[in-house]
Amino acid sequence: MSTLSDVAAVAGVSKATASRALNGRGLVAPETAGRVLAAAARLGFVPNRAARELARGRSGIIAIVVPTLDNTFFTPIIAGAQARAEEAGFQLTVAVHGPDAPGAFARLASQVDGFLVVAPRGSDTLVVGTSAAKPAVLVDREIDGMTSVVADTAAAFGTLTTWLATKGHERIVYVGGPEGSWQDRQRTAAVQDAARRAGAELTVLGPCPATFAAGVEVTAAVVETGATAVVPYATSIGIGLLLALGTRGVEVPRDLVVSTEPRVIEALGLEHTPAIDVDGEELGRTAMDLLARQLDGQDEPGRQVRLAVPVRG
Repeated sequence: MSTLSDVAAVAGVSKATASRALNGRGLVAPETAGRVLAAAARLGFVPNRAARELARGRSGIIAIVVPTLDNTFFTPIIAGAQARAEEAGFQLTVAVHGPDAPGAFARLASQVDGFLVVAPRGSDTLVVGTSAAKPAVLVDREIDGMTSVVADTAAAFGTLTTWLATKGHERIVYVGGPEGSWQDRQRTAAVQDAARRAGAELTVLGPCPATFAAGVEVTAAVVETGATAVVPYATSIGIGLLLALGTRGVEVPRDLVVSTEPRVIEALGLEHTPAIDVDGEELGRTAMDLLARQLDGQDEPGRQVRLAVPVRG
């Protein structure tokens, strides 16, 4: 059976260079990498990824931790992270935990190389403490000193509120997200500021879990406000609202505008409906890329990335 040393000898390079060329990490000249790959193919050499990672003191596994699977916003984030993890040679595993479960994080830490912690709730101290055992990247939340990537939805929600006011909507409702959500605090503040500047009357409802059922349940309160536009925290809340409004005979968007995302507008054939277009897959890919760079020593912890979020009117 051929070994890495055999491949290096045939390719005329050092064992370290052959290893870098085969695992795709580190700088190797294209011509050199080509010779190494050709030698490996000729010898029938297949890198033992598990052995390679163990030799580096790693498992090759990354945990992406989400607070719930009820919120469909997390689905493309997981997909994007998984695609980038595979490119970087890692296996991604999904875990559902909140930062108030430090025991779960501690058990995971003994099995994985790092964490992608998505939209964690709780205090900064709690999140930092539970994520400290291994390199970690926050997704959709920012804490000083921790690497993070967020979709700048707060700015988008503010822009959307301003747009609604310029279209003549004098009463607007914001249906808030889960209690303790960092993003909900950011979005609430942005919506309130935009409404104040535009001279619109704003009603904030919630907190609400980011679920279809929550949208259905909050519908009566929305109707009672007499608002002509609604900005829900999450798409799932908005879909619940749309269904419940229909059963009440409220025509959308003629009687009440409910902002959502482009795929919902297309699926339901809604016209003249504003949308916030978050690229969840890009969010996940960026988070995984930041973590891979940390693990390879290319980045120090603390880098914060914000991705722009377009608003479509």
